[in-house]
Amino acid sequence: LLQVHRLRSVDNLFVVVEEFKDYQFKENKEDALKDLEDLVKKLPWTDPLKVWELNNSLKKKKTKRKKHSLQSPASREKLSDGGEEGGADQKDTNDQEDCAQNIAGVEPAGSQDTEKPQEVASQNGGEEEEEDSEQLDARDEVQAGSGSGTKAGDGQTAEEEAKVLKFRVTCNRAGDKHSFTSNEAARDFGGAVQEHFQWKADMTNFDVEVLLNIHNNEVVVGIALTEESLHRRNITHFGPTTLRSTLAYGMLRLCDPQPTDIIVDPMCGTGAIPIEGAAEWPCCYHIAGDNNPQAVKRAANNICSLLRKNESKDSSTALGVPLDIIQWDICNLPLRTGSVDIVVTDMPFGKRIGSKKKNWDLYPACLMEMGRICTPGTGRAVLLTQDKKCFAKALSRVGHIWRRAQTVWVNVGGLHAAVYLLRRTWERAEERRSFW
Repeated sequence: LLQVHRLRSVDNLFVVVEEFKDYQFKENKEDALKDLEDLVKKLPWTDPLKVWELNNSLKKKKTKRKKHSLQSPASREKLSDGGEEGGADQKDTNDQEDCAQNIAGVEPAGSQDTEKPQEVASQNGGEEEEEDSEQLDARDEVQAGSGSGTKAGDGQTAEEEAKVLKFRVTCNRAGDKHSFTSNEAARDFGGAVQEHFQWKADMTNFDVEVLLNIHNNEVVVGIALTEESLHRRNITHFGPTTLRSTLAYGMLRLCDPQPTDIIVDPMCGTGAIPIEGAAEWPCCYHIAGDNNPQAVKRAANNICSLLRKNESKDSSTALGVPLDIIQWDICNLPLRTGSVDIVVTDMPFGKRIGSKKKNWDLYPACLMEMGRICTPGTGRAVLLTQDKKCFAKALSRVGHIWRRAQTVWVNVGGLHAAVYLLRRTWERAEERRSFW
C-alpha cells in the first residue's frame, strides 16, 4: 500500500468494494434508488475497510514524523484520520478534485483502473483547464443521510461516542440514461450506509469517504484512500493553466530521460514539468523558461517550495535541484544549436493563454526553434496541445526536422487533448543568429 502511494501518475487512490460491469438500472427513479439502497447490505465491506484502516495507520506514522507536537489526543486523531488540512481548506481541495473526478468517461486520462480482490484503484490526471459542462453531469457532493448516527444513551461514555466514525458519500455520475441525479444517488446510498454501519454523516470533517462511481451501466463502489489529490504535490503557486504534476510525470516518462540528458521546457508556465523532472530524474539537467515574467516568478516560487520541502526531509543532506529558470522568447532561445536532448512542454491551447489565431504562426516557429536546439538524430520532444488541427499543419511544414513517433490522447479538464512524441531527424536545422 505504501508503494501504491508512491505512484507518480495517479491523482486519487481508492480501494474497490465491488465493481459491476453491466448494472441494470430500473427506469423508474424510485425503484432505481431503492436498488442502490439495497445494494449496501450485499456489498463485501470487510476487506476494503481493513485496507482503509491500514491506510490510516500509514498516515498516522507520516503525521507523527511531520508534526512533532500535537495539542491533544483528539487533535492527533483528527489530523491522522481527516488529513493535515482541516475544515474549509479540505472542502476547497475536494471541490477542485471533483472537477477532475467528474470527467470519468473520456479516455484515457479520466479512466479508473480497478483490480480484484480489493486492490487499490487510481484515477489518472489531466490539466486544470476549462471544463466542458455539457459533456457530463455535474458531480455533487452531498451529506449522506440526515440523522446523527447512533444516539448516545445516558450510560454511554464520551469515549464510546468518539468511536463513531464520520462519513460522507461522494457520487461521480456520467451518462444521460439515468433517471436520478448524482445528488439523489449519493443521498439515498448514503442513508443506507448510515443505517448499515451506524456511522455519523459529516460532509467536511469525515473519517471515511465512500465513493459511488456511475458511468453509464458501470458501477464502482469504493473507499477513498487519499484526501488531497496527488497531482498537487509540487505546486504551491498556481497560474491560469497549471499542468497537473501527474500529467507532467507521464509526459516526461514518455520521452525516456537518460542520465546526463539536458531537458528543456521552453514554455514552462508555473514550472510543473521541470519541477517534476528535477524531483524524479535528478541525474538530468532541467532548464525552464517562459516569456511571461509573472509565470517565471511563480515557477521560481514553486522551485523554492521544493527546496524547502527537501530541506525539511533531511536537513543534514539537503541539496539543490538540477534546475534553472529564465525569461526568454520561445522563438529565439539563448541556447546553442544541437545542445539539448529533450524538449517537453505544454503548448498554449489558445483558450486561456494566447489565441487559436496566434497559434497558426506560433506553432511552426516553435517547432523550428525546438528543432534547432535539439540534437539531430537522438533529440526528442513531447508536446501537449488541444489545438490538434493547428499542430498537425505546423508539423507538416517542419517534417524534414521532426518525425511523429506516437500520439497519446488525454483528457485535460474536459478538453480532448493530445500528447505528441516527436523524434529529431538527422537533417540540419537552419541557423539563427548566434548568442555565443
